[in-house]
Amino acid sequence: MAASVTLLQCVCFVTLLPGAVRCTYSRQVSLEYNPGRNVSVDSPSVPNVLHVRAVGHNDTIHYLWSTLGAPTVLLIYTSSPRSSLHINWTRLELRDPSGAVHIEPAETIVYSTAVIFSRVLEYDDVNDTANLSQVPNRCFFPTYQLEDFTWDDVNATLNRSTLTAQFRGRNATGQLFGNGSITFRITAFESSGRDTGLPRLLHTANTSKLEFVVEGVEPRGNRSRLGLELMVLEGAGARRELKVAHTIDDEYTPSIFQVDKLVAMAGNASGVASFLLWKPVAYSSPRAFRGDSQPSRDYSLRQGRSGSLPSASIAFAFFGAGLAGGIRVSAINISFGAAGGELYNASRYLSW
Repeated sequence: MAASVTLLQCVCFVTLLPGAVRCTYSRQVSLEYNPGRNVSVDSPSVPNVLHVRAVGHNDTIHYLWSTLGAPTVLLIYTSSPRSSLHINWTRLELRDPSGAVHIEPAETIVYSTAVIFSRVLEYDDVNDTANLSQVPNRCFFPTYQLEDFTWDDVNATLNRSTLTAQFRGRNATGQLFGNGSITFRITAFESSGRDTGLPRLLHTANTSKLEFVVEGVEPRGNRSRLGLELMVLEGAGARRELKVAHTIDDEYTPSIFQVDKLVAMAGNASGVASFLLWKPVAYSSPRAFRGDSQPSRDYSLRQGRSGSLPSASIAFAFFGAGLAGGIRVSAINISFGAAGGELYNASRYLSW
């Protein structure tokens, strides 16, 4: 994306590509932890903000990943190679963080969006449908609200050479989570290529990758399956559409002939502003071999309401807590597994 479920790891590839930058060329990419923050500032929590700055010939892509509140990636695309991100740390950790994140010069901002990873779903698939829309309400367990998790220090995993980092969180309130954790693994790219592991997605210097990892979580049912809810914020004039593309890419991802895209269309009909892309396949082992694969399923994109959003996210520091100015909210659920296929209980590991 810019976007990235015993061991339960859900590896989810999410790619975000600004449509205004179509050339295949390299970028100068840097990773910065808690940019501009005075380490002596007294704070009750680790802020955990990661700024990925990808500078091109005439533009810059800013990715801001954070677990302040719900895990979120904020993307801001600017028309200047010298644009810079600024954070007011005092304001950022207030109940209303509006205005805490801004870009200078502000007039260089071309496009912005945010993806919030709001909830992990779990249900007892008593009828073996592997379909969220067909599950009786009584079979759903209380959702894991990701904004309620406690998160490890991302700086401990930051690798500036490989352009990678990971956010690892644990349920702070539930008793059944056990020793399990949920991890978001981030990878940035300086140039084009193909990922080495399945499902071997293509990437360019205009994209980043997210792996969503849930590890060692105790199942709450005898036939547990999992799902993930994503919520997207879009600036005025853009709209999200869910599209499916068919591919003959069997050489790289055997038997997977589909690519799903959550596309942001510019309101002025100028084309695609950004997209999240994934192949509808999940894996029940960290090896991610073909024999460990199982399908993932996405459901219809629905228009959300500001009241349905998590109470906290770094997205609000840029868009404003009240989401004024025509900000659109949309949401989508993704579930993992197939009817008659392996349940989460069998391996307690899932990668997407």
